[in-house]
Amino acid sequence: MSIRTHRVGLIGNDLGTSLSPAIHQGEAAALGLAGFSYEAIDLAGIPEPDLGRVLATAIADGFTGFNVTHPHKQAIIPFLDDVAPDAAALGAVNTVVIDNGRLVGHNTDRTGFLAGLRRSLPEGSGHHSVVLFGAGGAGSAVAAALLDYGVDRLRIIDTDHGRREQLRRLLVRSLPEGSAATVEIAGTEMAEAWVGGAQGIVNATPIGMEHIPGTPFDPSWLTGSQWVADVIYRPVVTDLLAAAADLGSPVVHGTAMLVEQAADTFELVTGRSPRRERMRERLAGLLASAKP
Repeated sequence: MSIRTHRVGLIGNDLGTSLSPAIHQGEAAALGLAGFSYEAIDLAGIPEPDLGRVLATAIADGFTGFNVTHPHKQAIIPFLDDVAPDAAALGAVNTVVIDNGRLVGHNTDRTGFLAGLRRSLPEGSGHHSVVLFGAGGAGSAVAAALLDYGVDRLRIIDTDHGRREQLRRLLVRSLPEGSAATVEIAGTEMAEAWVGGAQGIVNATPIGMEHIPGTPFDPSWLTGSQWVADVIYRPVVTDLLAAAADLGSPVVHGTAMLVEQAADTFELVTGRSPRRERMRERLAGLLASAKP
């Protein structure tokens, strides 16, 4: 990559509390990338933003790459020149690299969640049956990562029938030939039965965020024998993870995915390998300083 300066944009809604700029800029400073900046492009309040125009304007202003977050991970795809196979298989993009003038979409949520899962869970954690709540942009990446992890039976719960069916089709189509993995979908009517029989549970919905309190299902359904993961990182300990930890279950915080996907994105857009432990330490410091 011939770019010597990097101006990275974060495209999304309500980005005021995002820690991504500080994480990326901190690592760039540690690596001596003096020409690096990471800036929010907040589209909140615009009912239907013209993402093609947003990208064109940003590039004209000197941006050299992008992160994409809620709710634009799927809507951004028609405005790209190419999409990497990992992202195309999911229909969701969270990183855009400018390669010889062409916009190429990637999905580091998938690799980030998988790396965080492997790093956080005890060896031998069950993967026969896992329930995933949420089939949106984050959920699609998490679902693929769970299959990469070796889950035999993936059960996806989402209130939107069309969204969960679309994800099921994408996942089944992407399974390697001869795979015995199965993907099932349902609405919330199956939640209690599926949670009770699961070895692992993942929340990829917004429920549990600071401004959307609660849990995606009744935590009394937890048995204490499952591992539980959440993609939410603010708060770090969601109500769901707190309930699971109280039962002695292994838990995976959303910070694990945040750092790993950020590191993968940083490498894609800069061509430099970040130090992930340093990024984890920086995130921990940012979260500690943000506490009231």
